[in-house]
Parts: sequence; structure tokens; C-alpha cells
Amino acid sequence: MTHTERFTQLAQRLAEWQPLWRCLPFQHPRLPWQSRWPGLAEALLALPDVEVVRLQEAPFIDSPLAGWLPVGELARLVTLTSLAGQGEALAEGFAEGLPEAWAEGVGERKWCQIQAFLPRVEVTGGESLVEWCAGKGHLARALSHRHAMEVTALEWQPALCEAGQAMAERQGARVLLQEQDVMAKGAGRWLDARTRVVALHACGDLHRRLLELVVEAGSAVTLAPCCYQRTTEDIYRPFSGLGRSLAEAHGLALERDDLALAVQETVTAPRAVQRHRQRAGAWRLGFDRLQRDVRGVDAYLPVPSLAYGQMPETFEGFCRWAAQQKGIVLPAGIDWSGLEAAGWERQAEVARLELVRHLFRRPLEIWLALDRLVFLEEAGFTAELGTFCARALTPRNLLLRARQA
Repeated sequence: MTHTERFTQLAQRLAEWQPLWRCLPFQHPRLPWQSRWPGLAEALLALPDVEVVRLQEAPFIDSPLAGWLPVGELARLVTLTSLAGQGEALAEGFAEGLPEAWAEGVGERKWCQIQAFLPRVEVTGGESLVEWCAGKGHLARALSHRHAMEVTALEWQPALCEAGQAMAERQGARVLLQEQDVMAKGAGRWLDARTRVVALHACGDLHRRLLELVVEAGSAVTLAPCCYQRTTEDIYRPFSGLGRSLAEAHGLALERDDLALAVQETVTAPRAVQRHRQRAGAWRLGFDRLQRDVRGVDAYLPVPSLAYGQMPETFEGFCRWAAQQKGIVLPAGIDWSGLEAAGWERQAEVARLELVRHLFRRPLEIWLALDRLVFLEEAGFTAELGTFCARALTPRNLLLRARQA
């Protein structure tokens, strides 16, 4: 299947089924699509807990949704191959030839991602290397060691530049941390036709800016995109001419919140974190029922997020905090235990109804990545899209490589 065929077919399916996957179950006591597909909703709500967990992890395998939705076709459209690397040695531990001490101060999962990404950065004779949005330059140090060359690392935060430069000098890595806001007007000065720019999980507008500058300069690029929703634009503007044509032809108008679906899949968190997330979700849904009753308005009311460890200790405490945030005066005599139980019951319903959206997460993510690839091809680049690591390491495992033809 060609990139264009996959891109076109994904656009058609995403557009066709957007009344289902764009709808957020936690916002609607009864989803708008339930009256049209009552059998689908009933089948989802009847699923046992163990099946819900299984489908959250593997939405395309033995899916009970296949009687209503194009599960098999979507599974085929999201199947990508792993991109080969230069002399890769992808061990479970540290990358071959990379000093183990360099992992100090880097999260274990992030370090493993760097190891998997590293061999996929193909460097040809005469190319220079630039890391985009480098942080402390962990990837830049690894690239410098692997290719025995100097790497320029761009980072806008002075403190990270200072810490990263000190680390590189201490470890003898040929890395030059440069303080640079990549969204600023002069960011393109670091790129030219002999540059390969690399970015591991550059978010939203940061990688949009990168690709625009790559096209202007004729640079090669190795990019793992991420967080498509981190953009200043309320409505998604496709990169490619073909993407804009497909979106218009099929009525696929994506809003910023829709883009978040593409990155909602996460690797299984520690059990304590899972319990915290479940409790936070149930409490939010319990408060949602409360605020609808108190306000007399049957509409979802967003509540600010709380960082891990900042949640009140009780459901009542959470509701009083949330009510204060939204300027709601709570009446006396609230049945807190009954309301909390309703929140947990509602969470179980939402988890089942969300399985429809889970089925379209990867299709949307790949469509967005292909939009970037086609944009580069339209500008005269040769490009490829695949994966650079297993999903268990990070679901954000898509890799885009391109160079001027």
C-alpha cells in the first residue's frame, strides 16, 4: 500500500465514523450516537471488566465491535513496519557502545527510547547533526558518541542548556548546547542542505515549525512526532495539499481537542498511579452529576486538573474544591457516599463507551503523521514512515525520516 492510498483511506474512515469517535462519553449522560446504534451501546455496556481492560490494550484483536465498525480495515491501515537502522543493536539494556553512566539522570523508559531511536538516525558523509528541542541534550550526547562527531543541540531554557553543557563536558561528549527558541524568527539559521535535524517527541507546533524550516533549508530530518494537540490553532490545518483536499472532500474538520485522541494511549502505569487515575476519574464524574443538579443545567462543566499528590483526601473534599473553582455554592444535606458510588458506576460506563474512541486512536495518529510525510513529499523530499520501537516502550513510536530527493 502506498503512502497516498493509506492516507486517503484513513481520511475516508475517520470522516465516515467521526460522529462516534469525536464524541466524549464523559460529557454526555447519553451519547448522541446511541439512538442510531443502540445495539453497539448495549454490547459495550454489557462487557465484563476483564474484556474492557483487554480491549483498551488491544482494540483490534477479537473485537466485539466488528459487527458495527470496520475493525479489520482499520487494523490493516494502521499496520506499519519497523524502520531499519544503521548497524543497530537494540538490546533490552543499554545500547551497545554507549557508556552506562550516561543513563544517570535520565528516566529508564526515556533512556530506552533514546537507545531505540539512535540507530534510526542515518547520517551520510558530510552531514552535520542538530537536535531540535534538546532539553539537556541526552539524545545529542548519544548521537555524538555513536557517530564520533559534534552535535548542535537547540534548547530555549538557559538552565537546561547550562546543565546539559556541563554534563556533556563531564562525559567528554562533543555537544554544543545552544540557547534557541525554535519558534523564533531566527531558528532557521541552524539548518542548511547539509544538516540532518533530529527530534525525539517534539510536540505540536514545535515539530510543525521544524518541518517548515526543513523544507525551506532542504535539510534531512528524523522525527518522532508527539502531542499534536499542542498548537495555537483551534482548528487543525493539514500540512499537505492532499490533506487539505481530503479533509474538505470528506468533511473531516478536526478541532484541537480532537487531536488529543491520537496521543491518549499510554503504557501501563504503576498500580498506585492507576488507582489514583481511576479514583480521580470517578470523583470527577461524581462531581459532574452534582454540578448538573445544583446548577439546573444538564451540561458538562470542565474542572481544572490537579497534579498527582494534590488531590483532596476525600470525595467530599474534592467536590468542595471543584465547586469553589467554578463558583458553585453547594447545598446542605448532600449524600456524599451515594454520589461517590454513582461516580464509580458512571466511570465503568464511560470506560466501556470509550472503547469506540480507542479503536480510532491509532488511525488518527497515523493519518496526522502521514499528513506530515505527504507535506515533505510534495516539497520534493523522499520520505518514509514506520516505527522505531515496540508499543510497550512507548505508544508514540512513529518515526518519520526524509531527505531531499
